[in-house]
Amino acid sequence: MIDQQMSLRGGAARLPVRPRTGRFLVLAAVFVCAACGLVYELELVALASYLIGDSVTQASVVLSVMVFAMGIGSLLAKRLRCRAAVGFGMIEAALALIGGSSALVLYASFAWLGDSQYALVGFSLAIGVLIGAEIPLLMTLIQRVDRQDAGGAVADLFAADYVGALVGGLAFPFLLLPMLGQLTGALFTGAVNAAAGGALVLWVFRRDLSPRSRWLLVLVNVSVIAVLATATALVDDFERAARRAVYGDQVRVAVQTGVQEVVVTGTDRDSLGLYLDGRLRVSARDEYRYHEALVHPAMNGPRARVLILGGGDGLAAREVLRYGDVRTVTVVELDPAVTRLARTDPALSELNDHAFRDPRLTVVGADAFPWLRADHGRYDVVISDLPDPGITASTKLYSAEFYGLIAEALTPDGRLVVHAGPLGTRPRTFWTVEASVRAGGLATRPYRVTGRYAGLAASPDRGGGEDGEREDWGFLLAAAGRAPQAALAAGGPEPRSLRGRELREGARAAAEARLPGLLPSTLIHPRYWEDA
Repeated sequence: MIDQQMSLRGGAARLPVRPRTGRFLVLAAVFVCAACGLVYELELVALASYLIGDSVTQASVVLSVMVFAMGIGSLLAKRLRCRAAVGFGMIEAALALIGGSSALVLYASFAWLGDSQYALVGFSLAIGVLIGAEIPLLMTLIQRVDRQDAGGAVADLFAADYVGALVGGLAFPFLLLPMLGQLTGALFTGAVNAAAGGALVLWVFRRDLSPRSRWLLVLVNVSVIAVLATATALVDDFERAARRAVYGDQVRVAVQTGVQEVVVTGTDRDSLGLYLDGRLRVSARDEYRYHEALVHPAMNGPRARVLILGGGDGLAAREVLRYGDVRTVTVVELDPAVTRLARTDPALSELNDHAFRDPRLTVVGADAFPWLRADHGRYDVVISDLPDPGITASTKLYSAEFYGLIAEALTPDGRLVVHAGPLGTRPRTFWTVEASVRAGGLATRPYRVTGRYAGLAASPDRGGGEDGEREDWGFLLAAAGRAPQAALAAGGPEPRSLRGRELREGARAAAEARLPGLLPSTLIHPRYWEDA
């Protein structure tokens, strides 16, 4: 108690190390704890974007809630300053347990409860309160180690805190995610957090602790690390169980690439499902309707050189390669793991008719936007088979600037076709994409395909619905000069191709639903995902 009263008056503590060494160890703990705290923050943002979608909204929720909670934590920490050492040790143990297990609990709530929004807000609050309580307690501890003015102590603490945040922010995407993945990375971070906080208190400030407090901290920290280690050992079984809960019992492939999580379900080509970051991109039972509607209307006219943006599954390429007068097809896909899977997976390669074996096809692993900036020649047809325009990460791929680059890559008679999202449920999305295409210098012709859905679960990327609901795929056909009216009357070379009457009726329905006053989306003002 005497030492604690001295600390509040600015006196130095009796330490097992020299004051300079003790000060260095406190700042090292600040560095490690700051790095761990930022990893928890980024983990919540990344997992929320994956599970819930709309990364801008999720990042805003996590960051604003955490900053608010940090203020509350700083106020609450004033009550612990008289017992700063034991308080800091308990806070770091709690932070390690809550932050380390946050990814597991979020994923579990999504898999078995179907909603992780409330868990996200709860973890953001809890982690923010605990992080906010760190600095006031560390301020007290560093002044116990070495007598110095408050301004100098604050400067040292914040310098270590900011550098630690930098290291944590860089370690998350470049080390933890690629090497450990989201779940194991969070658990590992929690273990490091507990070890750093516990070691500082139990070694440097052990003389501030009563025997009871010392053993309590040892028990708590050992228990936290044991729980995190056990969870790490069981994380593979947990992931398999969670994937079965989300995707069903027929998961064949589940891999985290450098870009996204790729999951393949189904035992053969007739039951295959391809999921990217939890969103159904391909359902074998109805994909032909989407890809025929996407490809064949644009193929009416010159078609020697075709460019496919996205489409790493090879299904759009399959439809293009049905035309014998197509000389070259270039597929620009961001994630090489998807094209590799489309080549090698027996069911998926059978579904795309082994399109990647065709000598006319060339695959480029690149981001479509910067790739278009380089001059790769002119194309007769450009097919935009990209993620849904409602996914925030794909903003730039539905911007006026992007369509301006495509317009420059088209021949004078060239055509562009874009999947613009479901017209019935998200008209504002659809018509803002249409306005963006026009702002890029192209005349547009909208069309849609509707019908009964008889396949797998709904596809957020392509507008499907649950069993028995009406599916709605909206497309834009565009060209320089006048709108390509005649192209909508053209069916493909296969018996299953769309009929001209169906396409024309869809175009008329789309025109009647037009929303006035929409602005084109740009990289500065991406408003296309706002629903009416």
